[in-house]
Formats: sequence, structure tokens, C-alpha cells
Amino acid sequence: MLDIHVPEPGRGESLAHELSQQWPSYAAYVVSFATIGVIWINHTAMVRRLRAAEHTTLVLNLVLLAWIGLLPFTTALMAAYLREDRGQHLAAAVYGASFLGMAVSFYAMQRHALFARAHLLHAALGPADRRSLDRRNRAGLIPYAVATAAAPVSSYLTLGICALVAGFYALPSTTADPTLGVPPQS
Repeated sequence: MLDIHVPEPGRGESLAHELSQQWPSYAAYVVSFATIGVIWINHTAMVRRLRAAEHTTLVLNLVLLAWIGLLPFTTALMAAYLREDRGQHLAAAVYGASFLGMAVSFYAMQRHALFARAHLLHAALGPADRRSLDRRNRAGLIPYAVATAAAPVSSYLTLGICALVAGFYALPSTTADPTLGVPPQS
């Protein structure tokens, strides 16, 4: 995911200049890393809410992992084409779509656990708590769709929207999750 190279000495430019030329790689990496980190935190919270997982949850988890596995490629693509005159919009669309796919798969898994398999949740998570968690997770789908749709207009806008979504989900939820204090099941 991090496609940053050590500049070769003796190329005539200062090291600071050579490092600054790699800023698209830094930016794409930070956004992707923050997003993966937030997904990991939220995935951990989701799994802790479950007393058990069944086959569909495991398959949906594999779909999520497939999207996460695609992020190193889409991040490198975005970093390579962000400032280019040709290809930047397609690269941004692929990048935004990979975030949208990841968000949709996480939302599907979360929704399945909260509603289709609510009997597998810890009893402390009532219907109002489940609806609140569902709303918070669903909120990220629209910005990722907008980021993907904005790619033909501006690759920078796509990157910025993806960064804002990561920032939103990095903030603690205002809704208390009664299962967060529940020890993990073994």
C-alpha cells in the first residue's frame, strides 16, 4: 500500500524536494490506512457484540476481506495518477469504488448480524441500540458513493471525501454500545 521510494542521491534535487514530490503517495496511504484502521476497530466491536457467528456472517466477512485486500492496489493506483493529466479520474473512480465496496460489504455484514441474526447478539443490545448502530454504519455509504461519482470531476475531491469519512468513523460514537464492556468470547 505504501509506494514510497528512497530518492537516489546525486540527481541534482535536494532530498527535501525529492521527498515532497511523493506527497500523493503519503496522502493516499494515510487515507487508506485510516480507513482500514477504522474498519478494524468497528469490525472488532461488531464481533464482540456476537455470542456466535454462523456461516453467512463468515462469508460476508470474507467479502469484506476481499475488498480490504484490494486496497493496496487501488491506493497505489490513486497515488500514481492523482496529479497526472490522463488517467487521474479513472484512478480516482477505482479508488472510490473500492472504498464503497468495502463499506457496502461491512454494512451488509453488520446489518445481517444486527437484524437477521439478532438472536446471536448479546442480550444487552436492544432494538433501539441496533437501529442506532445501523444508522451510523449506513451513513458512510452515501459519501463513498459521492466520492466515486465525483471522480470524473476531481480526483482530489474523491480523496478528500474518503478522508472525511475515515475521520467521521474515527470519532467515538455518541451512542453508547452496551456490549463494548463485554469480554470477548472464546
